[in-house]
Amino acid sequence: MKCLLVFDYSNDVIYTKYNKKFASHINDLAKLQGLTSEQNKNAKISSNIIVQIFSPIVTSQRIMSCQFGNSYTSIQCDNGLNMAFEEFMGYLFVSIGQEDVAAMKRFLSVCVTIVRYLCGPDVVMLKSNKQIASIVTSVIDSWIYLHNTEQLMLIEAIEQLMINSDLSSSALNTLQEAVDRLQAVIERPKVHALILVQNKFLGLYSSRTATSLSSTDILFFILLCNVNNLKNVSNETDTETDSEEEFYSPQSSPVHASETQLKSGKICNYQVMLAGNDFVPKCVPHVIYISTIEEGVDLLLIIEVGNALISSGLYDTFFHLNAIQTAQIQRDIETLKPAFDNLDTAIKKLTDGLKKVKNSTFELSYKQLSKQWDYMRKKYLEFIKANCSDALLRAESATMNFLDILKELLNLTAFDNSVLNASQVCVKEIVNMVQEKLESFNEFFRAKALRNFTLGSYPLLHLLMTKAEFPGLVHFIYVDRTTHRVTTPTLDFTSSETVNLTKKKIWSMIHFSRNHLQEGHLSLMWKDTTFNYAYFLWFEDTSGTALKPTIFPTNASKALPQPGILCGDFYQKLKEACFPKMSPTKVRCYELFCIHLGLATASCVLEHTRRLAATIWELRGHPNHPIDLL
Repeated sequence: MKCLLVFDYSNDVIYTKYNKKFASHINDLAKLQGLTSEQNKNAKISSNIIVQIFSPIVTSQRIMSCQFGNSYTSIQCDNGLNMAFEEFMGYLFVSIGQEDVAAMKRFLSVCVTIVRYLCGPDVVMLKSNKQIASIVTSVIDSWIYLHNTEQLMLIEAIEQLMINSDLSSSALNTLQEAVDRLQAVIERPKVHALILVQNKFLGLYSSRTATSLSSTDILFFILLCNVNNLKNVSNETDTETDSEEEFYSPQSSPVHASETQLKSGKICNYQVMLAGNDFVPKCVPHVIYISTIEEGVDLLLIIEVGNALISSGLYDTFFHLNAIQTAQIQRDIETLKPAFDNLDTAIKKLTDGLKKVKNSTFELSYKQLSKQWDYMRKKYLEFIKANCSDALLRAESATMNFLDILKELLNLTAFDNSVLNASQVCVKEIVNMVQEKLESFNEFFRAKALRNFTLGSYPLLHLLMTKAEFPGLVHFIYVDRTTHRVTTPTLDFTSSETVNLTKKKIWSMIHFSRNHLQEGHLSLMWKDTTFNYAYFLWFEDTSGTALKPTIFPTNASKALPQPGILCGDFYQKLKEACFPKMSPTKVRCYELFCIHLGLATASCVLEHTRRLAATIWELRGHPNHPIDLL
């Protein structure tokens, strides 16, 4: 059984996604409890039944969160059924299934991230906009598929397609021409052009003033590009993992709906909220055009349509408004005062941004926002200074109207149809241009993506790594967690040494390592009957000198997100926790997974890992921008 539910402030369900086993179980339970008079064997569940069955646990979770600040994160039941909970902007996301709790928490956090990209801070769009709900459903399915099949999505890092400098230069020049042409037509200075080949990063060109894309943004692009691929693999069965039943959202269109389909040769757009390269997501509105110029080769044209200052102010205002709503339930001045200060600062940032833009479209909303906040601010200050409960009630009563104004501002600043209308014809011409210029290379790109490099036969970054140099080494995954770039050989399950190495073993190694990393263990070695496994995470300064944590991570691991970047940058927070007196920008972080044949000794494994890490570090260096990788 598997299910995803999203509840709003009043505990009404606004989004559901579940498989047939869950639907059958809930419908049987509803009949048993007298919630329905008919035996419903359909795959759909009435939203009323969902609310009635889950309302007690959702209400309990809200009370624990709002009144005690100690909400549930998960519940484990005797029958093997587990529940995981996560809140975002006051909306409660609930996952129900029979997987282990850690996997369910990761799934839930990824779902929240996907919703943030597609809805921004206004989660209720899942209910009010069927097209967005449909895209959310499709992207979640894309993540489930890629998380089970692609190393890069499992470890949440970007893999660079390794090609020679001439091809890299040709691709980059083509992308630059695409950006220049698009800028000239739409009169928007902030544009990116990106090419992905079989989920691997080929090249990116960004205009000078464009907001930097984060590695999380690029992973999200990979999810978007793979939405269409789900249709092509829906009838395939993975022999090494349990096949999933159809996991769908009844209130949204199916995965193959025309408006979310990315068909080869056709151009598809979404308007999304990208995070940018800052530690705290900005939710900056962008228009994205995705075109599959040839099977496995995707061109993305990305236009920034929002103002970063306004977007950041809006996101912060939504976030701190939700925080103060939670705090005011407790009627505690000491709890509410910092929440009020944070909200006041966020609104000031938002209004300053609106003043600078001087757009007549925003003028009415800006005046309404200022007037409403002046009133609410006065009432909050009355409560803080004199503990006047009537003042707090008046501030609370004005909150919903204030929230409606914020949503209107979000709609005005985030969704710009004029950009879509002005750019569509031009985009088709640009896609054709890119297609023509890269036509002779596309087949090579696809072949290269399928076999980027192998451990025993291909020069790794111009250095020949033969089996003789690393005897017993079967596979490795090296990740620079400053740029979130991964270096790893193409999986080859046909050679004599790797015939017993299965995808399940690699996935199990990564899950095992992450579970221990979550507990604060930075170095691990273990073995089974066939292979030795090793995992190392270490820190260096900008000159490459090793750094030892001043605070051991076991003392801080409980406050960290799950390892990865889609659910929040674990490695950034780990650096802050381990080196509280150093700027995170001065600390580099690296990961290395290794698999050796079982006969390899511990000293051999350690020597290999040191030499392997040093070789890759020396040749890759520290690129600060994706272009540097070309």
